[in-house]
Amino acid sequence: MNMISPPEELNAKDFASDQEVRWCPGCGDYAILKTMQKTLPEIGARPENTVFVSGIGCSSRFPYYMSTYGFHTIHGRAPAIASGVKLSNPELDVWIITGDGDGLSIGGNHMLHVLRRNVNVQVLLFNNEIYGLTKGQYSPTSKPGLRTPSSPLGSIDSPISPCAFALGANARFVARAIDIAHKPLSSVLKRAHAHKGASFVEIFQNCVVFNDQTFSDFTDKKTGADNQIHVEHGTPLTWGKDNQYGLLIKPGTLELQKVTIGEDGVTESDILVHDETNRTMATMLAAMEGPDFPVALGVLFCDPGTPYEEAVRAVPKAPGKNVKQLLASGKTWTVD
Repeated sequence: MNMISPPEELNAKDFASDQEVRWCPGCGDYAILKTMQKTLPEIGARPENTVFVSGIGCSSRFPYYMSTYGFHTIHGRAPAIASGVKLSNPELDVWIITGDGDGLSIGGNHMLHVLRRNVNVQVLLFNNEIYGLTKGQYSPTSKPGLRTPSSPLGSIDSPISPCAFALGANARFVARAIDIAHKPLSSVLKRAHAHKGASFVEIFQNCVVFNDQTFSDFTDKKTGADNQIHVEHGTPLTWGKDNQYGLLIKPGTLELQKVTIGEDGVTESDILVHDETNRTMATMLAAMEGPDFPVALGVLFCDPGTPYEEAVRAVPKAPGKNVKQLLASGKTWTVD
């Protein structure tokens, strides 16, 4: 009798390619790459069933460094290529690697549609609020006033919030993490992978050359506890070194209010509890920023729906007709 042997147990090295990793020393991309390589074997991924699709930018070198299938495509079009991969072979595990410029500027239209269609892929958007590969122009997420080679007097553009964009595009899974925070990032990647449908993860990633420490107000270890909140479904929205701060809905509004537990009669039972199925709550959390509010990290929103590739396959085929016949059927015109 032929016995089928169990799958070989893999580790991080099995997902690392033989290519020399070439990012600037200290770039946050290194940390994200290592976390991904360690996380994939933990979720039972197999190199032969995994595909990484990227566009253009520093982050888009990612597929070279993964010992899986991969495509380094063209600027902003990774969601379109990845959609084709997933539709043609739904059994593949497809990850999209993009940046704030690649994914939200020239690729904004493609990003919108892969999210609203709910194609079953994982989108990782590395946000460093700058164009790194093309030498430091401001990006769609750059803060107003940022001085760059293309904006020497300071950017006057209003920035996009990636998570707010994703929620507005009707994404059904939206999360955030920090590049060097291995455990929280790995946890978010696992949740994104387990989600049925399009998963959107914004990763705050430091560019040491062109926009160093742009997120230091909430990523710095000394002050991070008071400036970031890790949200978890069913758990009170509290933060601080001693969980002394909390969030309430300001009476008579749909606005969040920061309070200190133990002051003005506020107790922990008064604090708002995170509901990751509530899109309105997720939108409010995505909009929070310092210095008045902490930056929300973790799964902001999760509400699974039918993946696009399943919906496509559920559409009945026209009996006995090929594409040419379908195009020539119905109302046609002859132009002399």
